Amino acid sequence: MKQLLNPIKIVRHLKRFIVTVSGLWLILLAVPTYASCEGCLCPGDPCQLCSLPPMESEPPKPDEPEVCARIRAKVPPTSAQPGSNEYFPSLDRSTAACVAEGGDVIRNRRRSDEFPSRFYCKPPIPIQR
Repeated sequence: MKQLLNPIKIVRHLKRFIVTVSGLWLILLAVPTYASCEGCLCPGDPCQLCSLPPMESEPPKPDEPEVCARIRAKVPPTSAQPGSNEYFPSLDRSTAACVAEGGDVIRNRRRSDEFPSRFYCKPPIPIQR
């Protein structure tokens, strides 16, 4: 008598099915990440961020928000490299100035050419009535 259900074949088909479904699920989870960039650290600088602390190597942007200009006035731009003893006091003062002006401090974990700093100040959004 011929065996109708071979357990080895069933296990092989089940493995293929599970791998296929898992792969499709991972692709579906990754698509929104590639489809659009959300947040402030997106190309084109949608939130008009300013780096903390202000750096001498980065001149002010022509359309720089007032908050960034006030931070630059309170904390002079520095040439100190991240991790040096001169860098941290400047970072602390610029972070305090950002918060005092109503901005939010954003940590940049993935630096790029457009966003090289470790921290940025996001200017407050004006409330429209």
